[in-house]
Amino acid sequence: MDSATDSVSFTSIVAGMVLVLVGIVSYVLSDFASLTALIPAFIGFFFALLGVIARATAADRPAILAIGALSVFAIGGSLRGVSDIVALVTGGSPDSAVAAVSQGATIAISLVLLVAVFQFFRQDTA
Repeated sequence: MDSATDSVSFTSIVAGMVLVLVGIVSYVLSDFASLTALIPAFIGFFFALLGVIARATAADRPAILAIGALSVFAIGGSLRGVSDIVALVTGGSPDSAVAAVSQGATIAISLVLLVAVFQFFRQDTA
């Protein structure tokens, strides 16, 4: 394992833990009313798991590729909340501020991971 793998796997583990926290906090702030508030937690669990797999096994390339794929799906799934994010940032009233923050965090964290995956494969092919 090289430093590029270490970097992506560490980033994925930390990002996963942050998303788990975001999901749990969102669920609590929604008064336990919406299981969909836990979606970031599920995504975060898989980011962390893939980070551990990339770090601990010889399957680092497939695990890092899966991190990239999960990032794309997480971004795509959260894009429907962009209008609420914009409304929240500009002082408007979104449908749910908790959902807007949660989706914004999911998009931002997934973008960071996607960039890390691109950098890994760019370095790996150089």
